[in-house]
Amino acid sequence: MRGILLSIVLLFSIALISIPPDVYAQGINAESVGLEETTIIEFTNDSDEEINSFRIWLGADFNFKSFKTEKGWVGEKTPQGVIIFTTSESIKKGESVKFGVKTDNKNPGINWKAIDIKSNEQDTGKVLPKELPPVVENTEIKSGKTSTGAGILSDSIFRIIPEKPNAGSSIRVTGDNFGASQEFDFYIDNSKIGSFETDENGHFMTTMKIPENQDAERVDFKVKDSDGEEKKISLRLGQVENRIPIAENIKLTIKGIPDVIHRGDFLEISGTGKPNSAVTAEIKTEDGKIINSRTAEIDAKGNWKLAEPIIIPLDTPFGKYSATITDGRENILKSWTVETDKKIIIAPSELKFELGEIMQFNGTAVPNKPIEIVLEDPQGKELFSDIIQVDESGFIEFEYKTEQSSAKGTYTLIATQEKDTEFIYAGLGQLPTIPVNLEFDKLNYSTADTAMISFTGKASEIISLLIIDPSDKPKGDTISIKLEPDGTAEYELDLSGYASGVYSAVASKGSAQSSEIFTVGLQTGSGEIQINTTKLSYAPGDSVLILGDTAKNVLLTVTMKDPDGNIVKERQTFSDKNGKISEGSFRIPSEAKSGMWTITAKSGSNFDTIEIEVISTVTEGIQISVQKGADIPGYGKTLQIKIVGVSQTVNIDIISEEGEIIESLSFQASSQGEINQPWIIPKDTEPGTYTIKVHDAFTSGETTFEIE
Repeated sequence: MRGILLSIVLLFSIALISIPPDVYAQGINAESVGLEETTIIEFTNDSDEEINSFRIWLGADFNFKSFKTEKGWVGEKTPQGVIIFTTSESIKKGESVKFGVKTDNKNPGINWKAIDIKSNEQDTGKVLPKELPPVVENTEIKSGKTSTGAGILSDSIFRIIPEKPNAGSSIRVTGDNFGASQEFDFYIDNSKIGSFETDENGHFMTTMKIPENQDAERVDFKVKDSDGEEKKISLRLGQVENRIPIAENIKLTIKGIPDVIHRGDFLEISGTGKPNSAVTAEIKTEDGKIINSRTAEIDAKGNWKLAEPIIIPLDTPFGKYSATITDGRENILKSWTVETDKKIIIAPSELKFELGEIMQFNGTAVPNKPIEIVLEDPQGKELFSDIIQVDESGFIEFEYKTEQSSAKGTYTLIATQEKDTEFIYAGLGQLPTIPVNLEFDKLNYSTADTAMISFTGKASEIISLLIIDPSDKPKGDTISIKLEPDGTAEYELDLSGYASGVYSAVASKGSAQSSEIFTVGLQTGSGEIQINTTKLSYAPGDSVLILGDTAKNVLLTVTMKDPDGNIVKERQTFSDKNGKISEGSFRIPSEAKSGMWTITAKSGSNFDTIEIEVISTVTEGIQISVQKGADIPGYGKTLQIKIVGVSQTVNIDIISEEGEIIESLSFQASSQGEINQPWIIPKDTEPGTYTIKVHDAFTSGETTFEIE
């Protein structure tokens, strides 16, 4: 993307599209130019107010993939797909700023809003980019071919030899028409397994080894350049090479059921048995009553697995249970107990959700205490987070609206209340699988300590652990760790010989991977501390990025308090090798109290405290307004729909006088509980009175409006 951005900036001054004055107001001038999926948008402040924030969003058919800002600006993408750019140095009249964005389709229309230093909206509009022809950089003619400085080209191609590789085998990878004399990374799904360099003609041939613990399933082999562009091939892997044939007389076993089970637990149950037969399990209560039965086919190698994972229902009675398992040749008895020592018990309403559906989770936690909810997609990207105040009932309900373009795979809901954390899994477009997770017992250690690492994953599987040192190099060999039948394990990491600094621990199984940071030898109380935030006022639900400076490699404790002095969140963090502080895990609760909040960073006797203002607007019920919007060239007339007092997923129906639903819309409410979206009036819509009906998970409302 860096090369594309540079090309666009070079042409920016001669190829900007003009914005019609009847569409956008005169206070802020917006101009943009696009090349393929990349767009540069420039805002010029022609108003008398100083601007310190811009918000941009796309239409329904487009999604942001990445963005870049000028120095001094910070960007944040919300779960609703809005990118918020902020700065501590506002732009004055006559000044301008540029932002670069990359989308999943070409030439997107970008909606925008400008906010001044008083948090007032100064201007809003939509900018349409003019597409430019590709720019060729550092062009050289070699062997009759045109070579550019780009890494992945439109005609780049590679292949795998053999075409049907096995897990654990070595493969040859060869390719042509890539960027000349450049370094590339090679991935299996999201796990990097090697690097290589092309020759002066853009050709390469290299050898890679597929990890032995890679699952025998369909995977994506990817070649990535330094800008993150990629080419991929999808192939199905065979079993590990040279595997010893399994004998016919295979013992009947079952794994995936621990001795103690909790409500809401997610179980993947499998085992071995007589090849080419079936296994049957009858589940009984303590008094011998059969409450369920399950069957599974045993393959030719003697392995079986339940077709669907099991979520223990939230209303499962506590007590002892057992299952009698048979493969027609022998029987085994497995017993377990359902207990309630977990403080957080949450489960999805379905194991598998379809694209476009609403993912729903509910359960219980400790009453009258806040709980932090984070939802991550299959790549570990945060989609939504909030701090929710649990009422006296202890009941929790959460939902997230997916899109047709959402990534398929296992989604993870991470719930944290005080020192307790639970991971809850649900599948989108496919059944979920248990990913790899690891946690350290603390952040900072001395060289005489032993770090305790806790792992969770599939029952009895083998996880690979690799430690990355402060210079980003592996420290020692990969460590193999076998999980217990309940899917957990603990490992003691001896830190003797570890130098002071920041380390990473990477746990992987096949293409699944998880990492955590830990530190060694960091000290407290060294040097003056200065912290700040990217803005001075926040709304409930907003994330708070804390930046600062102090001495290098210093351990700090950051605390956020509400206006009453209550600690909302406290977290241990550190400064990097350059003395920079960057902590982005703080968030204003969705039910935050208005007033001045304090953030303190403390290290030993040194500390710094800053204040931020939280502005909370309380609205009783849903408020709906429909006003005339701008005429957008190529689209027609619009109405601006604004809804206040909603939360989570909001569904909107626009209904004619005859009761016909003209259009159904769905949006994710902002952290302030608002929807503010333009609606393009269909060209064949007749004048008259229309009804707009709105409902979220908790309340509903409606009003009427006129179309002239």
